[in-house]
Amino acid sequence: MIRLVAPATLRRLGILGMNSRNIAYIGANNPRRNYQLVDNKLLTKKAALERGIVVPELYGVIDYQFQIDHMLEQLQGRDAFVIKPVQGSGGKGILVIVSRDGEHFVKSSGGVIDYRDLRRHTSNILAGLHSLGGRNDFAMIEALIDFNPALGEYSYEGVPDIRVIVFRGVPVMAMMRCATHASDGKANLHQGAVGVGIDIGNGHSIAAVQHGSLVTHHPDTGACFKSLRLPDWDAILDLAASCAEMTGLGYLGADIVLDRLRGPMLLELNARPGLAIQVANQEGLIHRLKVAEEIANTAPDHDARIRMAREQFHRPEPVFPAPETVPAPAAD
Repeated sequence: MIRLVAPATLRRLGILGMNSRNIAYIGANNPRRNYQLVDNKLLTKKAALERGIVVPELYGVIDYQFQIDHMLEQLQGRDAFVIKPVQGSGGKGILVIVSRDGEHFVKSSGGVIDYRDLRRHTSNILAGLHSLGGRNDFAMIEALIDFNPALGEYSYEGVPDIRVIVFRGVPVMAMMRCATHASDGKANLHQGAVGVGIDIGNGHSIAAVQHGSLVTHHPDTGACFKSLRLPDWDAILDLAASCAEMTGLGYLGADIVLDRLRGPMLLELNARPGLAIQVANQEGLIHRLKVAEEIANTAPDHDARIRMAREQFHRPEPVFPAPETVPAPAAD
């Protein structure tokens, strides 16, 4: 398990730190002019649709405070939806509604809110409460993902998503983020979601971590992460690598969900992906990034980059602790 250790040990393990990430990878490979396409979810959605990449359906956009008064009309006939800031980051400001009863709305966590709460939340989004840099923002209303039932037991009160780090078109590292009751149904590791390292070679689980500690089972459902096998793995890697070509960014994180009917779907992109993926995989990024650079320099095309990445980054053995060392899953 990766712990806080001496800098020399971190270097030996290939752990990528924030400064190195910002300077050597983000700064050196991501042109500033291309950031807007990734930081603005509406622009990301438009670019993806132009390339035939599947994204959640857009129900509407709230640009100004006065439009909030008419939001309920926009939501007529919509029993489930998601409201999120266009320029948000880290999952902040995302409100997931799974059902409604008149003017009362049920969140993914089971909590019930009314139209006043919906108005207040949307107003805060426009005021920039959840946006990058606190600047004024827009609120977008999207369809709720009908995620693949094969993953249902691995997430609780929310939709699991898959983060793939891509460097120069080469998929380097992946994890699935599984919502929990502690994370309020959001796939946010800092709030208590579980991060499951995923083998680039075959889409199988490598390790699972919650609050920095290895776990074997989901704390709410009891599902065993050792048996996790992601469906549509070929399509997931193809989609992630395609996003690098779409954005012109050399280093990015692609967040993907598996829809029950439409398969892999792009949720959003991140020009500054976090580093917790190393903990979920129990491996540092630096060594892989060096290999990925060699692949990018020698592979003749998109498909070859993916094929070579799968060969180079396959992990033959998972890193799960012995079952007896892990606390029993919490009761429902």
